[in-house]
Amino acid sequence: MIIRQAEERDIPRLGDLLLQVCRVHCQGRPDLFRAGGRKYDDEELRELLKDPERPILVALDEGGEVLGYAFCVYQRHQGEGSFNDMTTLYLDDLCVDETCRGRHVGQALYQAVLDLARGNGCYNVTLNVWSCNESAMRFYEKCGLKPQKVGMEVIL
Repeated sequence: MIIRQAEERDIPRLGDLLLQVCRVHCQGRPDLFRAGGRKYDDEELRELLKDPERPILVALDEGGEVLGYAFCVYQRHQGEGSFNDMTTLYLDDLCVDETCRGRHVGQALYQAVLDLARGNGCYNVTLNVWSCNESAMRFYEKCGLKPQKVGMEVIL
């Protein structure tokens, strides 16, 4: 398996995987997520690929097929009230194709995210996970992540 920075030629496959993520979210929270929606359209993906503050990693099989992705965002905290100055790598989205799960693609992508963060002097890696996505929560717990804060809601 190869992990590399995403390229424009990966956009169609990234779009397919974004739809898979939306399906999971729609099943768990149909009140929030629209069926068939994507977090980013093709034009937004093109712009993200140009932004060095928003690296996107892809995992490829031996034939060059994209098996999964990790969308990241550098968050630079400087002089923010009572917080210490630091750089965080926020893991905005990680997806492994549903047909490839159990082949350690997610672990390889997550390790590449950690390596990217360490190599760029980040203090930590953070992410959000929907509580309805129990398999993602289990995956991140197995990777050693712990809750940093908890988001709560009341539906009116």
